[in-house]
Amino acid sequence: MKKPLKSLLLASTAAALLSAPTISSANSDVESLTKNPANWATALGNYAGTRYSELNQITSKNVKDLQPAWSFSTGVLRGHEGGPLVIGDVIYIHTPFPNTVYALDQATQSVIWEYTPTMDADVTIPVMCCDTVNRGLAYGDGKIFLQQSDTVLTALDAKTGKRIWSVQNGDPKLGMTNTQAPLVVKDKIITGIAGGEFGVRGFLAAYNMRTGKLEWKGYSMGPDGDTLINPNKTTTWEDGKVTKVGADSSRKTWEGDQWKIGGGTTWGWYSYDSDLNLIYYGSGNPSTWNPVQRPGDNKWSMSLWARDADTGEVKWVYQMTPHDEWDYDGINETVLVDQEIDGKMRKMIVHFDRNGFGYTLDRVTGELLVAEKFDKSVNWATHVDMKSGRPQVVPAMSTEQNGEDVNTVGVCPAALGSKNQQPVSFSPKTGLFYISGNHLCMEYEPFEVSYTAGQPYVGATLTMMPAGADAITGKKDGSTNLGQFTAYDATTGKIKWSNKEQFSVWSGSLATAGDIVFYGTLEGYLKAVNAETGEELYRFKTPSGIIGNVNTWEYKGKQYVGVLSGIGGWAGIGIAAGLDDGSDATNTEGLGAVGAYRSLSSFTKLGGTFTVFALPGK
Repeated sequence: MKKPLKSLLLASTAAALLSAPTISSANSDVESLTKNPANWATALGNYAGTRYSELNQITSKNVKDLQPAWSFSTGVLRGHEGGPLVIGDVIYIHTPFPNTVYALDQATQSVIWEYTPTMDADVTIPVMCCDTVNRGLAYGDGKIFLQQSDTVLTALDAKTGKRIWSVQNGDPKLGMTNTQAPLVVKDKIITGIAGGEFGVRGFLAAYNMRTGKLEWKGYSMGPDGDTLINPNKTTTWEDGKVTKVGADSSRKTWEGDQWKIGGGTTWGWYSYDSDLNLIYYGSGNPSTWNPVQRPGDNKWSMSLWARDADTGEVKWVYQMTPHDEWDYDGINETVLVDQEIDGKMRKMIVHFDRNGFGYTLDRVTGELLVAEKFDKSVNWATHVDMKSGRPQVVPAMSTEQNGEDVNTVGVCPAALGSKNQQPVSFSPKTGLFYISGNHLCMEYEPFEVSYTAGQPYVGATLTMMPAGADAITGKKDGSTNLGQFTAYDATTGKIKWSNKEQFSVWSGSLATAGDIVFYGTLEGYLKAVNAETGEELYRFKTPSGIIGNVNTWEYKGKQYVGVLSGIGGWAGIGIAAGLDDGSDATNTEGLGAVGAYRSLSSFTKLGGTFTVFALPGK
């Protein structure tokens, strides 16, 4: 049973609904919508995940004149990640738990419809790691797709908000939840699962977008039949070349049946190349956080994947952090760009991992092209060996010494990574990626933990602190900044510039043809910087800390910029969940972040608001 819909059908909103596109062939029409910069039709702006807009009314010259145009309160506290979808005259926004969806009329800024699913808070919220966030919606076939916190995937009529179908994607009683934005690909809706801190085995699933029927499911680890790996076709990067993975490539890297509770969850972002018909994404940390309890490389956790959209079969897979000892979850976005490397044009996939390395691979073959640090304070590994593809771990930074747990001090980055889920943007004008980043180190101590279904399965205590080093040189300088905003060249692995921020930058960035890049700060500032130099050009304090992603669109010939503010997420969990003590790192809400961000409460407070900006004048 679902709650009744609340509708406000004014004449103007009815007109707005009629103007929304009708979807016949979902994939081609979504792709067409994303090519029109008046829309923002997928969570990352397009299938390539570049978060770049061709709109150029707002420029580096006039962005200083930007003003709030209107705002909307979501009525929900906790952390507001993700951002709006804009399809024609209608804006669709979402909230954290209870996952309310609003359809807003751009002409009147009024509510066309709203939908709130019925979920059991007592079952769902306790198993949600690091706040009750949701990262966005998907659109296709005339439907809005909501991946609910309780794992239910729901299809809503985009015009009326009426529920068309729902399907259960997992079981919260076993620690499974969902926080990610799904992605429409052809006639399917792609989604994953969260719950690595509860021993959940990750997977990517494809459901029929018209009926909700499961079409395929590929797990992150286990037998080849579970992972949809073809040992005679699927490849990886090894010994300096693209190599077939061979039979049982995952299970033989686990001890016993540990793979069954092995983590590798898939709560990040998904990209799609329609020419290659491949879906790209990353898998997360292995379970438990205690490396002693899971000997081996723990494949295919911490990996980048290319899967066939029709069958789910794996084309190639590459593991970034074998036998993870630091919770360097590999779920961050995978951006698809075509650029020249060493005089040759490449179809590339670019990924900035929690482990502090930026990876550039050939997205057709999985060949490793570049792997360099995008934060020079990173010290857990010296470099990535380009022949083996493996990071060269600094022994003193290992949390496992001679098969035993040790308390390791001064590991950089901290578990929340040099970058977490906040998506980057890419400008084809500058050829640079813009990274919303963290700048922290940690003390990490594993301990033995036993598995009980539905109970936390963490097995480590950690404390986070500022990196205290320069983001470009890596030299210790005593700085206390917890964040940075960085411009990076993925063809060379070089940092062009990096701006310090007092707190982590937990907002996804936006690059535009106006030669500016937008992002939000935990204190609540919307900022615009020069895309070439990083010079700050504009800032505005929104009602709460920003962990949402900045999006842009056009309405009636005018460019708008919009962002959800509402402090929370892992960095803001202390405020969002009312956690006062940051010492208990086994708490599945805080996981070590509370202490580092305790002073944040002096700068911002709770409250969900969608704020829209524009230049003055008609």
